[in-house]
Amino acid sequence: MKRILQLIDRGEGDMLDFKKEISSVHRIARSIVAFANHYGGTLLVGVNDDGSISGVRAEEEKFMLEKSAAECCHPPVILSIHEWNVNGKVVLEVIVPESHNKPVYALDEEGKRWVVVRSGDQSLLASKPMVEVLRHKHSSRPVLIQYSDIEKSLLDYLKTHPRITLKEFCKLVNIGKFRGQRILVKLTAVGVLRLHDQEKTIFYTLG
Repeated sequence: MKRILQLIDRGEGDMLDFKKEISSVHRIARSIVAFANHYGGTLLVGVNDDGSISGVRAEEEKFMLEKSAAECCHPPVILSIHEWNVNGKVVLEVIVPESHNKPVYALDEEGKRWVVVRSGDQSLLASKPMVEVLRHKHSSRPVLIQYSDIEKSLLDYLKTHPRITLKEFCKLVNIGKFRGQRILVKLTAVGVLRLHDQEKTIFYTLG
């Protein structure tokens, strides 16, 4: 119980999320998938956003969580669920492992698949470039990088500029958007670049 209270005191973040209850298998799938596409994480069910403990009916919540992980996450995610009695109320500690088969998709009510990622204390829809980065990072085939004059020009540019967009990169080296995106994604996948996709304009910086 002490460890759970310590987690609550820490507050929500990129690897910890509070849930008052599980109201929808599809909605909780987004949170599960976000952690699976990240470095894993923990859901505390029965805890309000402000850290106060509301408690839950354990068996009902466990059923919803396991159903969501098995049927609304693709590929399925194996959860580790622990039940704790905290000040007379039941709190579920749900440990979501990092997936080794990214990207993991969350299915919505209409059966559509979405990639969700963790950013700070939020679970957000992934941009198209981020989806491609996840695919390249976790592909069974190695990511091959060829350092031609194009890549050299990009890296030289970023040594004197804080960021670059796809449009700016394509103009810099005079190539099409499809080829430019492919180069940026590969360089991000191997850690040379870092993708910033939570603002209105997607951009890249040195990794």
